[in-house]
Amino acid sequence: MAIDPSHFHTLNVADTCAMWNVLSSKLLYQTACSAGCVFSCTAFVAYECLLKPRKEMSSEDEELQTRLRREQENGRFQRYHLDIDDLLEVEILEKRKNLGKGELSSIAFAKRTQQAFHTDDTSARKLASQVIGERHVQTTPHLFGWLYFRQLLGDSDKETIIDEHTSLKRPLRPYFEEMYCRALHYRLMANSGAYRVIET
Repeated sequence: MAIDPSHFHTLNVADTCAMWNVLSSKLLYQTACSAGCVFSCTAFVAYECLLKPRKEMSSEDEELQTRLRREQENGRFQRYHLDIDDLLEVEILEKRKNLGKGELSSIAFAKRTQQAFHTDDTSARKLASQVIGERHVQTTPHLFGWLYFRQLLGDSDKETIIDEHTSLKRPLRPYFEEMYCRALHYRLMANSGAYRVIET
């Protein structure tokens, strides 16, 4: 199913990749927060982001960790521990897909709390769509498109967001470009009068 930028659930349980992508652009993140979006994570994801040992730590990694710590100090990106039922769900999901505990715990927690699961990992997205339904699985480009659909971002913001994102070596430029065009198309369709003029 194609992503619909006219709808976006504001309560999100994010996995590691999605957290980094949201935080990679200050403009994108600040606009999302102003629009009422709330991002949380599981303790597994918090560990992956901030404590898990890495072979190499780049300056981009350090910057993203700094941003995440700052947001957590300000009460955002709250982390949650799983209960027994969640852990059993993770164990079941592990047998279905070879994903890390961060993604699996996020899917389990999103399912129990009836929030959306925010991921930019294709395999995690496919599994979550089967477990909690496609409409409750969201991506960072989806968020980007929704903010454009709601006209909370202007045309001049696109390059700023993409430049901020790519400066931290994040990979979503082509998906942002695609979603920008889709959001404009959906906005045009929502304005039925203008859409009919163009179609005739």
